[in-house]
Amino acid sequence: MKYSIQIFKKILLVPIVSLFIVACNSDGPEIEQPEKIYYDQAQRRMNSNNFTGAIESLEAIENRYPFGKYAEQAQVELIYAHFMNMETEAAHSAAEKFIRLHPRHPNIDYAYFMKGLSSYTRDRDLLIRFSDTDLSNRDISGAKESFAELTEFLTRFPDSQYVQYAKQRNVYLRNMIAKNELAAADYYFSINAYVGAIRRANYVIENIPNSSENYRALKILESCYENLGYNELLEDIRVVININYPNQENAYAPRERRWSWNFLDNSKPQNN
Repeated sequence: MKYSIQIFKKILLVPIVSLFIVACNSDGPEIEQPEKIYYDQAQRRMNSNNFTGAIESLEAIENRYPFGKYAEQAQVELIYAHFMNMETEAAHSAAEKFIRLHPRHPNIDYAYFMKGLSSYTRDRDLLIRFSDTDLSNRDISGAKESFAELTEFLTRFPDSQYVQYAKQRNVYLRNMIAKNELAAADYYFSINAYVGAIRRANYVIENIPNSSENYRALKILESCYENLGYNELLEDIRVVININYPNQENAYAPRERRWSWNFLDNSKPQNN
């Protein structure tokens, strides 16, 4: 387990080949600095988790040396710096900009990956990460966007080093989206709006077939058909439940493992 967490922490660190440490006096009036000094300064600031300062240095490269040696690398590292600074909208915008400007860049897979992660990060909040807060009952439009963008990443870059983590994130998002649909189904069922409940449960079964909520969706359908007196459909759904979940009634349902953000700590994009 400890080894696995270390791999998670380092996954985005793989991209940096070397770090430059250059002394830089920040006192006094701002002085025009050579491009490399700005870049070295950004590395030092990121190493000390001063992401606001790192963003300042990287943006200086982008603005003052747009065609310089470090310009493209500064743009891709801005994605990471914004993300780690909890500026997810800025990270998403930076990723989209990088994809638009450098579609053939060696780190383009990283940009697509981070674009997907940045779309939905509400579960990074400390209160949510270390509590039992159920995100499935909240607005998950961002989760759906993130799921779609990470799916695009997986389709475009099946051999990327980030595939494993994108898949793990998508499993988490898929289950959350399914839970959200069934939270609505439960509400409709509680007010005897069985047709609405059936529609939501069917959506989960038909469109999110590999989620952790399939059994629950089938049970909602069973209850709705029973209350509506749809005996033929009721028998059919019971057959499906018995075939696919023969021991589910008495089975212990383990608590779903939460997505871990540990692999993002102390990590940066690659410098090719």
